Amino acid sequence: MFVHYRTTGLIFKKDDRGETDQLFTIYTKDFGKLEILGKAVRKISSKLRSGAELFYLSEIEFIQGKAHKTLTDAILIKKFSNLRKDLKTLSVAYKISGILDNLIKGQEPDEKIWQLILEVFKKLDTLHLTPFTLYLIYYYFLWNLFSILGYQPELYNCALCQKRLRPEKLYFSQGEGGVICQNCFKGAKQASEIKPEIIKILRLILKRNWQILSKLKIELKYMKPLELISGNYLSFIKEKYS
Repeated sequence: MFVHYRTTGLIFKKDDRGETDQLFTIYTKDFGKLEILGKAVRKISSKLRSGAELFYLSEIEFIQGKAHKTLTDAILIKKFSNLRKDLKTLSVAYKISGILDNLIKGQEPDEKIWQLILEVFKKLDTLHLTPFTLYLIYYYFLWNLFSILGYQPELYNCALCQKRLRPEKLYFSQGEGGVICQNCFKGAKQASEIKPEIIKILRLILKRNWQILSKLKIELKYMKPLELISGNYLSFIKEKYS
């Protein structure tokens, strides 16, 4: 006899299997990241269809078979309908789902990751988000996920000599795990210059005070450097996980 497991989860990826099945990748409150097969879910008559869709928050039930987990029930909790109404917002949701799929390995619950996912998707579900707000939501998610996974960068003291950072020429090193001072730059691995303004933005992001962060006015000239440093750090962490 199969044991039935119930939990709450956010479906962040789905792939078609055969003519009528789908494989769902779900981050769940009680089990972490799971891959669950929805048998015949693409049929119009399937009772699972109403609660099993991409970016749905649902109460799910599944059984563990010899080869895979099988979805047996899916009750919709929240659709996040508004994020589907704007292509740019939907694009950010897909980027976030890709990062979750790449960086979260194995079946292990994590309340901090669960709460971050819920918080970010609630933000994405807000109507009429500006491109700047979407930009902030994405980096808010990215850097706080880094932090939860054990990759929070050192932003207050030099990652090498541990001296307090001063607003001078500074560098960010993926290999050393954060910002390094000019004196330590020669001995660092893969270091690139980082402006003090970018460090301030990252500090605010990691404090997770959205009320203050959402009112921040970031000059256009700092958005590209933040994107570059974030992309490099993401690539570095991906290599660690591969």
